[in-house]
Amino acid sequence: MKTINTCGKLPYSPLIPAIKALCDANKGDKLEIIMDDATAFSDLKEYLSEVKIGFREIYDGEQMTVQFTVK
Repeated sequence: MKTINTCGKLPYSPLIPAIKALCDANKGDKLEIIMDDATAFSDLKEYLSEVKIGFREIYDGEQMTVQFTVK
């Protein structure tokens, strides 16, 4: 499983590295994306739902994680 951690202050939206990882992944790859931005996390989950990729959500304090397999 490839982990993309977008926590901390970034000069851009945390969605950029998340979507880049998704675009760079091959079919069947497992990704784990860790965020601390609730709005971006919500947007990512909405996108995954729209493209019909099932995912698992994990909440740990300020961090939110989504795990999924690329279709």
